[in-house]
Amino acid sequence: MRSAALAWLLAALLPGLAMAAEGRQVFERRCASCHAAAAGGPAGAGPNLAGLIGRRVAGDPEFDYSPALLAAGEAGQAWDAALLDRFLADPEEMFPGLWMGANGLPGAADRAAVVAFLAAMRPHSD
Repeated sequence: MRSAALAWLLAALLPGLAMAAEGRQVFERRCASCHAAAAGGPAGAGPNLAGLIGRRVAGDPEFDYSPALLAAGEAGQAWDAALLDRFLADPEEMFPGLWMGANGLPGAADRAAVVAFLAAMRPHSD
């Protein structure tokens, strides 16, 4: 009985872990030059993204956000998987005037993987 439960648990968890691992690779290639995602890591050209899911937009007090993101945060927007996916598809379209120079991630699989990776990162301020 225990081995069946363990097999079920592994089957349930492994796809998510694999997607987060893939997301780490995409993040390293496309995002890490500006963003950290490690708990306690410093902000770079962009804010630290550890603990992003559930955080208010423009919610890292240690980062100087663009007025477009500050306005979204002041309006009460918070990052969840759906909002992050939409943002990663076309950041400038979602928040015109954004100070982020990248063009986003056009591939849905890459976006889903990065969202899974960031969802697994714990907050950077404990």
